[in-house]
Amino acid sequence: MTSQAFTIKTIQALCYRHPLSTPVVTSFGRMLSRPAVLVRVEDADGMVGWGEVWCNFPSPGAEHRVRLVNEVLAPAAIGVTIDQPAELFERLTSGTSVLALQSGEAGPFAQSIAGIDLAIWDLYARRRKTALWKVLGGARSRIKVYASGINPTGSRAMAEAALARGHRALKLKIGFAPETDRANLSALRDLVGDGLLAADANQAWSIEQALATATRLREFDLAWLEEPIRADRPWREWMTLAASAGIPLAAGENIASRAGFEQALTGDVLSVVQPDIAKWGGLSACAGIARDIIKAGKTFCPHYLGAGIGLLASAHLLAGVGGDGLLEVDANDNPLRDRLCGPVRDVRDGMIMLGDEPGLGVEPDLAAIEQYRTA
Repeated sequence: MTSQAFTIKTIQALCYRHPLSTPVVTSFGRMLSRPAVLVRVEDADGMVGWGEVWCNFPSPGAEHRVRLVNEVLAPAAIGVTIDQPAELFERLTSGTSVLALQSGEAGPFAQSIAGIDLAIWDLYARRRKTALWKVLGGARSRIKVYASGINPTGSRAMAEAALARGHRALKLKIGFAPETDRANLSALRDLVGDGLLAADANQAWSIEQALATATRLREFDLAWLEEPIRADRPWREWMTLAASAGIPLAAGENIASRAGFEQALTGDVLSVVQPDIAKWGGLSACAGIARDIIKAGKTFCPHYLGAGIGLLASAHLLAGVGGDGLLEVDANDNPLRDRLCGPVRDVRDGMIMLGDEPGLGVEPDLAAIEQYRTA
């Protein structure tokens, strides 16, 4: 194939923050606003691509990641000529590895590099005048989705609203008082009928608590139980839980290495694996991992709880690699998602359909979200 190398002219990160009237609640904390760090990459030919950096926690982390991109990573990338997106991903990852170690900021560096990587992939596909999902393998343009982030308070109303928007599958936040979790699961199971219902504990329990709780949750016929214990607990604890829970287990958003995903794909421990392309790996690392997940006989469901660009990129990855997984779509209010995610907003009978426009297929209207800009 003829080389289509391009040279990076500019990289710029922009920060936005939408205040919430109703916080997003997890077992480990509350989000009082919805942040978004968007990344704009332009090449020497004037072509532009867009990406997004994971930045949910801690609250001031979004603005910090903007500075990491603009003051540390962009200077290391501007003027670099690449033929494939992964070349820059590897260059930035290896080039900042000591700095990330020295600063104790492996996460923020990985997230910032992932956001740049997503923008490079969008640019790469646009240069080829091809939709990103086709560049990634083109399995199908229509994918299944599920409504995520359903809070422990007001759960039924949130679920009803999601179903009214076209969703047919739900995921509830649990890991709170047992009676609250059970009441909410019962209400959502009633609403969704025989449809998919999953639960996310957000690393809430010890192995002993998880073993006891899983037994009590079997009656709800959960599609999966997500992160019931800490992601960094010894693998033997995950193995023990998988052998006894009687519920499929899911994890992946807090795995941040190729070796970590290799372990996650061994045996029958995880049934659902959920890399987050804006948190670690971008598309350069996670596209291959997604294919490995499917080859291992597990379900690939990309994790996402941010703004619209990263969500749309996650949709393109799922459409590109195939499988029977679902795209996570946050059910909470977030104009930074809705105004940037293009066709993901149009959920019909639990499905969305991507278009054939080049790249991600959207041109972000920054003027429409300028009121939320913080950096």
